[in-house]
Amino acid sequence: MQPSLYEVLPWIAALGFVLLGVMHALGRPPLRGAWIAPATLAGVFLGWSLFTIVQNCVTAVWVEHTRNAWGNQIWFDLLLATGLAMVLLFPRARAVGMHPLPWFLLVAASGSVGLYAMLARCMFLEERHPARIIKPSGDRPD
Repeated sequence: MQPSLYEVLPWIAALGFVLLGVMHALGRPPLRGAWIAPATLAGVFLGWSLFTIVQNCVTAVWVEHTRNAWGNQIWFDLLLATGLAMVLLFPRARAVGMHPLPWFLLVAASGSVGLYAMLARCMFLEERHPARIIKPSGDRPD
């Protein structure tokens, strides 16, 4: 029996997550045009989200998160991870002249789509204005 698209896509996403995480954990230097990757992810995920909304209606999101304990757990995890990402990204965004409130509203309305769009814009502006990049304090190994 052939696996369905819904069974294969989570494995592809997990592989991408692991590869990206390992690359950044090993300290891969930033590449020129690196903002294109999060911009592309935002676009692809927006497409998938629109497909899902057309297939199931936007209210299905809430139904899934209130269905059972696992739905609640996934909702809590998404909120915690997205909140942490915004807290870490906002200082970088401010340093390059972005106003966080409109980006927060986009992220609140669209989740990862808005978060990746915000990251892409921030990286784009950092590339154009390297002097504005926030340097990590105390470069010491963990």
